[in-house]
Amino acid sequence: MAVLGSPVQRAAPQKFPSRNGTVLKRRVVVGVLVLLSLLMTTLYFRDPPNGGMHAVQDAGATVLRPFQVAAERVVRPFRDAYGYFSGLVHAKSEAERLLAENERLRQEATQYRSAWEENKTLREYVDYRAPKGYPADLRSVAAAVITAPFSQYEQQLVISAGSGAGVRVGDPVATPAGLVGRVTEVSEGTAQVTLLTDRSTAVSAEVLEAGAVGLVKSGRSGGDTLVVDLVKKKFVVDRGDRIITAGSRVGELPSIYPRGIPIGEVTFVNQSDTDVHKRIQIEPYVDFDEVDSVIVLVPKERRP
Repeated sequence: MAVLGSPVQRAAPQKFPSRNGTVLKRRVVVGVLVLLSLLMTTLYFRDPPNGGMHAVQDAGATVLRPFQVAAERVVRPFRDAYGYFSGLVHAKSEAERLLAENERLRQEATQYRSAWEENKTLREYVDYRAPKGYPADLRSVAAAVITAPFSQYEQQLVISAGSGAGVRVGDPVATPAGLVGRVTEVSEGTAQVTLLTDRSTAVSAEVLEAGAVGLVKSGRSGGDTLVVDLVKKKFVVDRGDRIITAGSRVGELPSIYPRGIPIGEVTFVNQSDTDVHKRIQIEPYVDFDEVDSVIVLVPKERRP
């Protein structure tokens, strides 16, 4: 009980520095530094060029100069490396841009060249006139080649004009260079043209210089070789003579090919004592592998 009743000695509370006092000290220090900076700036500008403040500045710059040079030498490799890689990335980006621009310009040049060639061909077709002779009232229908022969065994092509443009089966097909063939199948918007080199095609033709008439058809060797059959021996045919369509009639039935369409040029002439006719080989004016546009000759009175 005595212990319980004895007075307890409490320890005195410890004193901790006030937070408000610390903040106040910091503000005082900042204020002093600001005032000192303003004071030094004012004295510097009021000090003459040869005054003490300028001397202090020069001395400080002299002392700090080695540190500045050292820092510059340390930083320079990193700055140069950054500049190198930055320039490398820029050069790569510029090269890619130039390559893309070059490809775009190349494509545009190709398109312009193709358009120029097409425009030139269309001008030739617009100026094209049907040969004189039967029939005299022809008009031309220009068409592009959609599908060309894939091999020498396929002697047909498909063009972009059909019955909707007045094209019919049997119409002759040509280019400004010469005869191509005839229409053998027709739909509303397209037509199939069987080439002159097909074995099923035969055209009544004339050797212009000799006045001899014969039949042009595909040569035995195939390809673009053409021959003229049924030319009598009495006619003198020489190499270089021109072959055109004859436009002949058999009674009231005219030839589907009007007279005067160029076909080709004589390259070889031979005859033997046992042969009844001359053996004539010709080179066609039309390069059938390069035909991309044609003209279909149709009567003027025929309308789509």
